[in-house]
Amino acid sequence: MMTYPRSPKVLLGGIAHLARLIDKIKLRHAGQIQDYNYLTVGFDKYLLDFLQIAPKAFEQRVLAGGSDDELLAWVKTNSRALSDQDIAQWSQGLLASGPKDDATRQRYQGRLQEVATKRGVPVASLPPASTWVDAIELDEGRM
Repeated sequence: MMTYPRSPKVLLGGIAHLARLIDKIKLRHAGQIQDYNYLTVGFDKYLLDFLQIAPKAFEQRVLAGGSDDELLAWVKTNSRALSDQDIAQWSQGLLASGPKDDATRQRYQGRLQEVATKRGVPVASLPPASTWVDAIELDEGRM
């Protein structure tokens, strides 16, 4: 049984994707998700750039251990100053983001096709999906 990181929708300190990134670091170092986008691309990079935290520093902190609350406290201490409103806006934007041009729409359709193929069903039978988070949720069986 595949172990998946938490959904990007799980908010930690109001921050979308943070709990997922913590899980991805732990799972990757346990050798369970080698093929995932990691730290320097995608939502991981987007989150770390938003927080202005160095990927290696965050990775080392997560691997040092601690609860979600302890890791969140570290993030708050080591990231740039962010208001609750900054965080809420950023999280809403991430969760609502979808393909914006033909090239990314094609990549998105490709992702949906991969999920459909894995499930042995036509793409049309998948639940409606329009955001990158939807694609992740479908791929990891939460939708």
